[in-house]
Amino acid sequence: MTNESDNKSEERADVLTISPEEIKREEAEMEKVGGPLAWFARNSVAANVLMIILVIGGIANLRTIKQEVFPGFNLDFVMVQMVYPGAGPEEVERGAILVVEEAVRGADGVKRVSSTSREGFGVVSIELKLGEDVDKRLSEVKAAVDRVTSFPENMERPRIFSPSSQWEVISLIIHGGNSEKVIRSIAADTKEKLLRDNRVSKVDFGGAREYEISIEISQENLRRYQLTLTQVSSIVRDSTVELPGGSIKTESGEVLIRTTERRLTGPEFEEIVLIARPDGTTLTVGDIATVKDAFQDVDELVRYNGELALMMRVFRVGEEKPIDVADAVNEVMTEARESLPPGIQMDTWMDMSQMYKQRMDLLSRNALVGLVLVILILGLFLDMRLAFWVTLGIPISFMGAFLFLPSTDVSLNMISLFAFIQVLGMVVDDAIVVGEAAYVRRQQGMSPLAAAIAGVREVAVPVCFAIITTIVMYIPMLMMPGIMGKFMRVIPVVVITVLLLSLIESLLILPAHLAHAGTGNGKGIFGWIGRKQQAFSGKFERAVARWYVPFVKLAVKRRYMTISIAFATLIGSCGLLMGGRIRQIDMPDIDGDVIVCAAKLPYGTSFERAQKIEETLLHAAQEVMDEHGGKDVVASGVFSQIGQHALTAKQDMSGGSAFNRGAHLIEVAVYLTKPDV
Repeated sequence: MTNESDNKSEERADVLTISPEEIKREEAEMEKVGGPLAWFARNSVAANVLMIILVIGGIANLRTIKQEVFPGFNLDFVMVQMVYPGAGPEEVERGAILVVEEAVRGADGVKRVSSTSREGFGVVSIELKLGEDVDKRLSEVKAAVDRVTSFPENMERPRIFSPSSQWEVISLIIHGGNSEKVIRSIAADTKEKLLRDNRVSKVDFGGAREYEISIEISQENLRRYQLTLTQVSSIVRDSTVELPGGSIKTESGEVLIRTTERRLTGPEFEEIVLIARPDGTTLTVGDIATVKDAFQDVDELVRYNGELALMMRVFRVGEEKPIDVADAVNEVMTEARESLPPGIQMDTWMDMSQMYKQRMDLLSRNALVGLVLVILILGLFLDMRLAFWVTLGIPISFMGAFLFLPSTDVSLNMISLFAFIQVLGMVVDDAIVVGEAAYVRRQQGMSPLAAAIAGVREVAVPVCFAIITTIVMYIPMLMMPGIMGKFMRVIPVVVITVLLLSLIESLLILPAHLAHAGTGNGKGIFGWIGRKQQAFSGKFERAVARWYVPFVKLAVKRRYMTISIAFATLIGSCGLLMGGRIRQIDMPDIDGDVIVCAAKLPYGTSFERAQKIEETLLHAAQEVMDEHGGKDVVASGVFSQIGQHALTAKQDMSGGSAFNRGAHLIEVAVYLTKPDV
């Protein structure tokens, strides 16, 4: 047994050992070798400058790179929005929708035209073909609509725009009391405070009825004073103007003349004079009409935890960061809570910045764990200094990616962070191959510089092909069409950028570090680590020579059997996939934080009927929560709304359903609490 072991060790030694003459001859050849690989290995200054550019440039860009929850992009749609006051859905369709559809249907680049009409409102959604210039087609649609001359006289001017994906960061809900006017007033003050903060630029009201001043006059009063609605409307309109009237030059200067008769409240409208008699008496709007200073008479109701509510949706715009936006909202909310009237409360809802922060933390933790594991595992088989320089390729490649990503129109978001996590396990592979090749040459007795040059030249071609084949697998994701393609393009851009930088780092920067990495003097902590590493590496190499090498020789000798086993495994895998044993779905099922129930009733459903159905849904949700410990344990809030689908409409990128409102739409959402970890 001893002789057999000695023979195997000698066989392994013969494989690794090269005569001194061969080593000197190869070192002499490496001194004469040219090319970029050898040049960077000899010029550590150039390699370090390249490394510093990647790292420092990436860190500088990391501070200014755009951050968002999900990637923003322009949609391949053009929307034509029309307001036709007082018209029913059929009138809107005949007088506005059909006219616009006819004008734009034959335009270049139009793929599909769809429309939605409701009482007093209509929208035409024009989907463009793949690759069309949205700005150019938007101008063409505007020109086509402007040429239409048959719009109804009292219809407002159509609003034409191209929607873009804007993702909500956080919502603020004001609820309690029984006065919609009080809640709306608090919301207006809160919105003003938010917009004064430099970190917030866009705040929208969700489920809030617009202010409206209505003037109701009975037919009897109109006849009594011989007036018509048209006359009253004209007098009211002429009495609420705010127009410039030019200027008058005087000796002391120029005086601007301006008519400031704009009225903002109901009592101000009541004072408008309709008839002025010769005897000096007047007839005002308040004398013959009922003026209501309230909200639009629409079938909408928003409640939170069973109380009257209003939702404020805060978005990230421009260079704003999700975490900064959420911090600003929380600061304003904390300050506002101190002055809220009794019974009024303020809470946050759907804080997407928390999800973004968790993804950032996940990437940071994975990167740190990956660095530690790589350096420990490599330290078992390679020299500790060499393992350190190989591991350094991970942060260099990642920092370098931040230097180039802004030029590719990629931001830091949930998708790109996922791509960084995905590429984390690939980025160090090429550096390991280069480092191991140089390590083997060092073990054979070569100088550090010659070993680095010989090692990188030996594996440069296979390393390049390994990176290229991986990149090729991601290229089809760049060609995905539609909205999903705009989302998914972020992944290949990040992965390809990081892999190319890791290739540059392993071929140009790493050899320079390996060429100047000393072997140590065998003393101190590094000497002790080196001895332990050599002992483990020796045992591992003997195990490889004893078990793995014979198995490989057998597989090569019986190559037809090896190929047959491989094909049998492939066929078996395909059988499991095609036979339905492996479930196939478009997107994986992931537990969410919000449970949403959206009901769509027949158009024209009464508001009272919608309220009964909403109560039924809320009761069902309460029963489920009671079965799991009660609302205080299961949920942090229950949101319900009649009149529109505010939460599920966010998934409609075309913007069509965002304009669909009415009592036939009901939505109930339960915001689940986070489990204790």
